[in-house]
Amino acid sequence: MLNALPVRFLPLIQFTNMSVQESELPNESLWAELKLPDTLYTDTLRKLHQAIENEWDSLQRSACQTAAGRALWKHITNDPLAELLAGETHLRNLYEKIKKDRLNNAREVSGVILAVRTLWFDSKIEVAIKSFTGGEAQAAKESIHDQEHLKMIAKSLTRVEADIRDDDWFEKLQISGFLPQKNTVWVLEGILYYLSDTHAMQVLKIIVEHCILTQTVLLADFMNKPSTTLSNSIFHFYSDWPDHLLPSLGFSDVKLSQIGDPDAHFGLMHDPLNLFNKLRQLPRSVQIHPDDGTPCCRLYLVEASGSPHQIIP
Repeated sequence: MLNALPVRFLPLIQFTNMSVQESELPNESLWAELKLPDTLYTDTLRKLHQAIENEWDSLQRSACQTAAGRALWKHITNDPLAELLAGETHLRNLYEKIKKDRLNNAREVSGVILAVRTLWFDSKIEVAIKSFTGGEAQAAKESIHDQEHLKMIAKSLTRVEADIRDDDWFEKLQISGFLPQKNTVWVLEGILYYLSDTHAMQVLKIIVEHCILTQTVLLADFMNKPSTTLSNSIFHFYSDWPDHLLPSLGFSDVKLSQIGDPDAHFGLMHDPLNLFNKLRQLPRSVQIHPDDGTPCCRLYLVEASGSPHQIIP
């Protein structure tokens, strides 16, 4: 995977599902004060974040920004290490934006898109694993936790140091124990748009080749072209129509959602006039909003699947 990017890439998964019911926007008390953990001020973490500040570029530091979003929306997401990766600077910066949004009664609160994206991926991972009847999904199994929430627990978790832009990342997965013949869920969360067109397409083609061997599910988010203008130096790959792109590569079943759709709001997108709901009312072919002339920046959440019996030639 790309170093320092906030990506869950290996299909060895461990997470606790919220049963993916509707959440609620937090009350004032949850964001009334920013409380940072004492562990953030240990010598080890101080040195780590000093190195991040001095040595990481803007692309690498985006991992800290994402972690800050998950940390400050921890009442909805489940990421116990997010505060430690984010660091004080990114936590305070995002907290000030959230506080300003709340004071101004903003229609969408900073970080909500990360919360929705995280919940979408977690819910789809659960559904994908449950769909693999007659086999396990790459070292994952199910158990009941507290008789209320379904918990997916990996038999093992293997971290593999690899750069997804290199030609040998798939080989490194196999050397580390990845079994191509097992049902697999590929999670590309917050990664494709950082890659060049060549590298992104190469990754997708390698994954679709896996469908020839076994049941395969791909979960990924795609930016449309206007979204890449948010930072031309960081964002590169885009697809305005990933639900057309993936079938052309060989995936047999593709489902696309936008932030705010029924399976991608989780009770956090009630205002019909917020940015995301306004975009959903426009045709996806529209790239400039007719009301204010701003780019129609969309994030597409895409689930694709394939199996040896469903490959599109």
